[in-house]
Amino acid sequence: MNDEVILLDFWASPYGMRVKIALDEKGVDYECQAENLQNKSPLLLQSNPIHKTIPVLVHNGKPICESLVIVSYIDEVWHDKSPLLPSDPYQKSQALFWADYIDKKIYDVGRRVLWEKGEDQEMTKKEFMEGMKKLEGELGNKRYFGGENVGFVDVALVPFTCWFYSVETRGNFSIEAECPKISSWAKRCVVERESIAKTLQDPHKLYDYYVKLDP
Repeated sequence: MNDEVILLDFWASPYGMRVKIALDEKGVDYECQAENLQNKSPLLLQSNPIHKTIPVLVHNGKPICESLVIVSYIDEVWHDKSPLLPSDPYQKSQALFWADYIDKKIYDVGRRVLWEKGEDQEMTKKEFMEGMKKLEGELGNKRYFGGENVGFVDVALVPFTCWFYSVETRGNFSIEAECPKISSWAKRCVVERESIAKTLQDPHKLYDYYVKLDP
């Protein structure tokens, strides 16, 4: 019997992009159901009654929530192709640490740069770039965060790269100027990985979306 895999998603969500990249890296066939976040489907509300957020992966009728949890689940279930997490327990713990760091210091802080203004934004920009520089240090001279191949940390971070234009434009600064290795890594991911190239959204389309949300 074939697996039934459904992804509840929203086009602009970097969290959803993570899941799509992981599924594509594993060669998993799935159905993507786009959600209207102002009028959430009964399936979403039933599948994620705690947070009522996307993405949700429904695998053979069983829902899995939260993007990093979903990517870890995908890696474990479809373990025979393109491993994302290291098998070594220590290395695995480090990948999980940096993925969590990305959520707290890149996604969450970057989102604040989009909406804050004045002094608040200036302080948040500094915090954001400090986080980016720490990630650049972790990347070092490696091809990917996962080494020679795309790994868990790469999948966690790369969707945010199509947000970079929005964050830079709203914050009036340049990520590439301060983090050239991260910028080179981001370009390499798009050029070398079809799963990433076809998943990331157009940065200008995302910027237009955020501008319309500005209160």
